[in-house]
Formats: sequence, structure tokens, C-alpha cells
Amino acid sequence: MGKAWLLLGLGSAALGSSQGVRTQGGQGARTPRVEVVPHEAERRVDVLVDGKPRRVDVLVDGKPFTSYIYPTTLRKPTLYPLRTASGAVVTRGWPLEPRPGERVDHPHQVGLWLDYGDVNGLDFWNNSDAIPAARAPKMGTILHRAVRRAESGEGEGVLEVTAEWVDFQGKPLLREDTRFVFRAADGMRAVDRLTTLTALGQTVTFTDNKEGLIGMRVARALEQPSTTPEVFTDAGGHATTVPVLNNDGVTGRYRSSEGLVGDSVWGTRGRWTMLSGVVEGEAATIAILDHPRNVGFPTFWHARGYGLFAANPLGRKAFTSGKEELNFRLAPRESTTFRYRVLILSGAVTPEQIETYYRDFAR
Repeated sequence: MGKAWLLLGLGSAALGSSQGVRTQGGQGARTPRVEVVPHEAERRVDVLVDGKPRRVDVLVDGKPFTSYIYPTTLRKPTLYPLRTASGAVVTRGWPLEPRPGERVDHPHQVGLWLDYGDVNGLDFWNNSDAIPAARAPKMGTILHRAVRRAESGEGEGVLEVTAEWVDFQGKPLLREDTRFVFRAADGMRAVDRLTTLTALGQTVTFTDNKEGLIGMRVARALEQPSTTPEVFTDAGGHATTVPVLNNDGVTGRYRSSEGLVGDSVWGTRGRWTMLSGVVEGEAATIAILDHPRNVGFPTFWHARGYGLFAANPLGRKAFTSGKEELNFRLAPRESTTFRYRVLILSGAVTPEQIETYYRDFAR
């Protein structure tokens, strides 16, 4: 099937055009199969290392899709911002590029990232410039070390990087080797993130914690409408108030692979979760797909109505009220790999279509 998976299950309404698409499965077929003509559907993906400092830009047909950034003002590398095929931005701008009407809570939630709230007692999730000096020794930082590979191409581009998870003194606990695959076609943008974590010199324990693992902070329009203020605490008991804002244009709605919707998705397990809404006047869906080979599959969903969209396979105790426990460990020099696919789809998208993408990814 090659690269045709990109638009499997998307009809012409989602594509905006039926051009370049063949449909199989005539009258009475339960699930039409959509095949993409590669030379008509795919888009050129360029991964550009040279240029602006401390970033790698990803372009589709010469237009921005996302950037891998690691500025000194962040405590981890991240993909920021992320855009739909038409260029609508689906990630929050604050604190890097504030926009009117945005929330200004949780300054560590920037773009699309991977980190964790308790690694040998260190908090990699909540670290930011806003952390008080007294808490800094309990925080971990992920430092970009090298770009190993950057490759452009038709339909997809590849970026491979190395980073280190270090403590307050800069001593590394983990080596991170990540492979990003960026894909593009009509009505579609996608990021595969395959991250291998290797323990360095000592046993590394990921103590069960609700704050992990792969996460993104979405644009205000993709939050779920809220009518009451809320207070959220991290694993250390530190509270953040999330106030009620004007809900005009706020359209997001979660749905999990298990059929749960809205706030009920939080803390439950599933193969995937989708977040649908309207951003910059365009119907769009973001989906995060878990992989059967990941530790803790199927993952728990740390999906909050205020715009945090995260998958956490390692927080079992936190999400089961202490009924289950994992405390995943890596012995010295031992490794594990986490595999995720993030889809950004234009137009109306159904759960059945996301399931089709999931089955392709799970293979």
C-alpha cells in the first residue's frame, strides 16, 4: 500500500476535493476503501537544519508545518507550532507567542513534547522558567545534544535527534534517541515520534505519576467549553488555577477509542483519542495513536478540557486511585522505545476513520 495510508478512510469532503482519489467497495460494501494516487496526493516535505539557531524547520511545499525547537528558555525540546494542511495553527501560542484570549496557565505546556513527572524523584514535566528557586533542585531538564539525520522527500521527511535527561547539576540519567517522521498529503499532516530512552549508569525508575508522557497544548479554539473555574495540582501538590474565559469560538470535544466523550475521557485507557473542533474557521481533528508495543498499552489519557492533550502509559497508580501500580524501571544500559503517531486532519472525521489509521499504525 506504500504511502497511501495517509488518506485511508477520508472521503472527498474531508479532502476538499475528490481529485486524485480512487474508491473501491461498491454498493453494499460496509467500509469503502480509499486509495490515494501518490503523485497527486503527496506533498514535498523539507526538513531544514541550517538557518535559524536552535531549531529545525519542517516545510510542506515550501510552507511551514512545524519546527523542532530547543531554545534556552524551555526545559525540553518541542515541536512548535503545529499546523493543519491549510496552515491553521492548532497549538497554543503562550508563552512563546501570546495570542489574544489565550489561557496563561502551565507555562511548561508548549507545543508537542515528551517528558515525565517523576524520574528518580525528578520532575521533568513541570519544569519551566516559572519554577521558584526553592523547587529547582527537584526539577529535571531535557537537553538537545545533536541532530543525527535530516532528510527531505516526497510525502515525508525524517529528523533524528539525540538528547539527555539531566538532573539539577547536569548529570544525565537517560539518553534519548528520537526519530520523527513528518508526513503530508491533501487534508493531512502527521508526525510519528519514536523515542528510545536508555538508562545511563544507574537504574532509572518512572514512578507512577499522572504527568506524562507525550503531550501537547492546543489552541484556545480546540479547548472544550468551560463554565466553571478549576484548580489543578501537580504530583507535588502545587496548585494552578484555570479560570473561566469567554467561550466564544471554543469548540473542542474529545472522543476515545472506547467511545467515551468530553471530560469522561480523562484517566481512562484507550488505543487512541481524537480531539475535534473548528480552528480559524476550519473543521479539524487532532488524534494521538498509541502503539501495542509501548509499555503500559493501552495508554491512560491525561486529556483536560483546558487544552492539555496527553497520553500517559506510566501513571497507572494515579489513574486507578491506587488500585494498580506499575513503577516502570530501566536497569543500567537498558532501553525502551515509545511509539506514537499524531494526526492533524482537515474536515469532518469519524471515529471509524481514526480506527482505520490506528490499524495501519499498529501493524
